Amino acid sequence: MSWAPAELDLSRPNAARMYDYFLGGSHNFAADRQAADAVLAVAPHVADAARANRAFLRRAVQYALKQGIRQFIDLGSGIPTVGNVHDIAHSVDADARVLYVDVEPVAVAHARALLGVDPRVDVIQADICFPDFIIDNPTTQRLIDLDRPMAVLFVSVLHFIPGDVNAIVEPFRAAMSPGSALVISHATSGTATSQTEEVQRLYQRTPTPLQLRHLADVQALFGDFAMVAPQPGAASRADRAALVPVSHWRPEPKDHLAARGQPASPFLANFLAGVGMRGPAVMTEQPKPEPAKRQASRQEGQR
Repeated sequence: MSWAPAELDLSRPNAARMYDYFLGGSHNFAADRQAADAVLAVAPHVADAARANRAFLRRAVQYALKQGIRQFIDLGSGIPTVGNVHDIAHSVDADARVLYVDVEPVAVAHARALLGVDPRVDVIQADICFPDFIIDNPTTQRLIDLDRPMAVLFVSVLHFIPGDVNAIVEPFRAAMSPGSALVISHATSGTATSQTEEVQRLYQRTPTPLQLRHLADVQALFGDFAMVAPQPGAASRADRAALVPVSHWRPEPKDHLAARGQPASPFLANFLAGVGMRGPAVMTEQPKPEPAKRQASRQEGQR
């Protein structure tokens, strides 16, 4: 409890702490566990979906590292427990920079306690609904060089935000230099069942109810970024453009879920993911040479 702010309301469940519980973490409270257990009683595959999403995060970060990217902004990062972005990045390059952003006070407090003083990694408490505040934040400006490629991660966060989330994503797209990667995973509407409807009802008890969107709406969030093939060596443009279930994006044998065949659970089949690259996507899996200074597209009047 030393990392929990004294003013925190422990009586209301929180989606970030429920996610931590689904992953087997310990940074959650009784209200979170009770709400999460209610979800699992109705739909036990939700925990599988959470673990599959975490594995997708790992693979997407590893892909970005292979493209030569050494800067990461993790939006709605939650509690950075095992498998966090900076551990993945630093296993490849000890100088990689990682900025965590979350509005949830427990996530931010624990991140600060975990990270300590590390010039390569930092966290800011901010609402991603105000992207300019994050982009212009002094911590962001100190840690992230916007003239160099970076990866911006919207992993399992946008489906907790109502309204036009493209208004959130677009300023980040505009701020990203050539060679940057945009990573998104999002729960989609797909085929509604009594289970999915009940899970949505249970999430209404949290400050961040689920906002399921259609596949086309999630795809549109990538703008003109070139989609990375969900399977290496995909031949057709259609194969490269498709969003896929999180467990199907460049799966590895060690992952929790086998990626062969369509997942039977709607919570797996409808939890979609993709990675887009600014400029032509590099499919060779080799580090890219450092790109030239990005164009003056990120002028103050365009942000």
